[in-house]
Amino acid sequence: MAGEKLTTLQVRKAKAPGMYGDGKGLWLCVGAGGAKSWVFRFMLNGRAREMGIGSCSDFTLSEARDRARTFRRQAKEGIDPIEARRGQRAAARLDQARAITFRQCAEAYIKAHSAEWTNETHRRQWSKTFLVADQPYVPSAVGKLPVSAIDDAVVMKILVPLWETTPATASRVRGRIENVLDWATSSKFRTGENPARWKGHLEHLLARPEGPSEDKRLAALPYTELGAFMAELRQQDGVAARALEFTILTAARSGETFGAAWSEIDLPKKLWIVPSARMKAGAEHHVPLSGAAIAVLDQMRRIRQGALVFEGAARGRPLSHTAMWRVLQAMKRHNLTVHGFRSTFRDWCGDVTGFPREIAEAALAHAVGNRVETAYRRGSALEKRRQLMEAWARYCGHPIASANVVPFNATG
Repeated sequence: MAGEKLTTLQVRKAKAPGMYGDGKGLWLCVGAGGAKSWVFRFMLNGRAREMGIGSCSDFTLSEARDRARTFRRQAKEGIDPIEARRGQRAAARLDQARAITFRQCAEAYIKAHSAEWTNETHRRQWSKTFLVADQPYVPSAVGKLPVSAIDDAVVMKILVPLWETTPATASRVRGRIENVLDWATSSKFRTGENPARWKGHLEHLLARPEGPSEDKRLAALPYTELGAFMAELRQQDGVAARALEFTILTAARSGETFGAAWSEIDLPKKLWIVPSARMKAGAEHHVPLSGAAIAVLDQMRRIRQGALVFEGAARGRPLSHTAMWRVLQAMKRHNLTVHGFRSTFRDWCGDVTGFPREIAEAALAHAVGNRVETAYRRGSALEKRRQLMEAWARYCGHPIASANVVPFNATG
């Protein structure tokens, strides 16, 4: 074609470093090492510009001319080919980024933040929410959606069933979804408002997760009804029922029980040492075990299969974190929560016993006083807490509680 000077043979044989013009702004560039590439030179608004077209190994002479022709037309129309190509590449990257799935973003978020999570239960619950194949929260079909496609309808589809059955869990799941979507927005994988945000959005579509004040009172069983409840609970079969019984007897949090390992149990000393990694406050917690709690462990020892005290259906895996809640549902105790039994214990301590407040708080692994006071109390508090937990176990063992309660002597 007129104005085109190079031939395919010349391109192939060109060895000496330099620029070889083909005409109309297209140049063959031979580098000092022999590498060959195509360059397009043009004028725009009186200014000389230059852009690379690609390697000779990727584009033939004919293809390079076609690309140069496109760029030349853009320049004649006043369009900067360099900026136009940059915009096309950015759009392509954005399209690729928007194709990333919700699950992939969740995986990336967990990987980025797991080092901050010292509580293994917390880490496991995050993974269960998004990554476990048979998990009940975020369906796998949702996980496969592009994160840019997660909208109000998708979020509501996830949350509404949970909100009606386990509002506390639903609230945590909502927060995790919000965090993942915020991460995706910051990473340029999606744009716009976060459909999982609570304030100014979901608060108008869903009831408050804690429910009305009446429900908050019902979440904790009155201690006067505890004996009858424990008698009924002990009639329930299964590992989850024993885990709930043990949790109540030790005034523990659910996560502490789920992760309980036999290596943490010192039977001769009747002591359960919960490692700091599983404690909310991040400090090791010593739990004196009452005779009733030891009896639960004896039952589990007869059927133990692995390192965990309360092993789930899958060998080597803990119970599902909804397992104890499901026991309550099976008992038709829909108004109770597992965590509420800690409140039952605390109310009983304050109303029925003479144990000092700090002993009750220590039994719940609540920090009381400064570090010096805590260290000073540690030795004597354990024995006083042992008396407290034995008294609690005795109270739990009476099906009918007396209305006229007498404080226990806690001076010893």
